[in-house]
Amino acid sequence: MKDEKIQIENKIKEMIENIRPYLNMDGGDIEFVKYEDNYLYIKLNSHCNECLMKDNEIDYGLLSMFQEEIPEIKGIINVPL
Repeated sequence: MKDEKIQIENKIKEMIENIRPYLNMDGGDIEFVKYEDNYLYIKLNSHCNECLMKDNEIDYGLLSMFQEEIPEIKGIINVPL
């Protein structure tokens, strides 16, 4: 169980590193906070945190992308700065 969580966290971190350059191009950033009870906790920084569409992007863009690779993820929670 613990090994599975570590594997999932490593996959999440790898995916975040792959999408980070695209967010950086628009002046934003994403930070991994934790993976707990099948929920991914992130922090959107800079322009991403200020974006009016961030909730839609989390719910429809990021969530579907992460669930494609890691079906165990039930949702993504953006932790306030």
